[in-house]
Amino acid sequence: MNQNYLKISLELIWWVLTALVVWAVLHPINQAMYVWPFRTWNIIAVILLITLSRYTFLLKHTFLAHLQVLKIVVMLCMIPLCFILIERVNKFLTYIEQNTWEPLTGHLPASQQPAIQEYIWGEMLFFSVGSVVAAGTLAVRLMISVWRTRNRGTV
Repeated sequence: MNQNYLKISLELIWWVLTALVVWAVLHPINQAMYVWPFRTWNIIAVILLITLSRYTFLLKHTFLAHLQVLKIVVMLCMIPLCFILIERVNKFLTYIEQNTWEPLTGHLPASQQPAIQEYIWGEMLFFSVGSVVAAGTLAVRLMISVWRTRNRGTV
């Protein structure tokens, strides 16, 4: 089979798996919340963590493997992305600190509030901070890959 066809197929499979993970992670929140102001950010954080981690560990199996210029562009984009991600984590933490959980989970029975609050807190911090770490790690991995491709001919 054609290598490009296999890489495209693998990429599509990963995007389907990413969509399933996004749905599974957000399903409890969607069931419990009327309004979730961080829904878009939450989706982006999950997608970024999975995708950036995948590119870090499986780089030689991606379309990016031998495209030197694109690797450099992506590597340089990771620097501002890290700052944007940190700023979004800070906005979430500031919102919870200033407004408490009442506007978000006040409509739920008192017995259910601690569980969903703990789930949201853990899930948001895991995926948000994970995406920051994954962006930094991918930048380093791409730098190593550019060097290896130039000097050794490997990814």
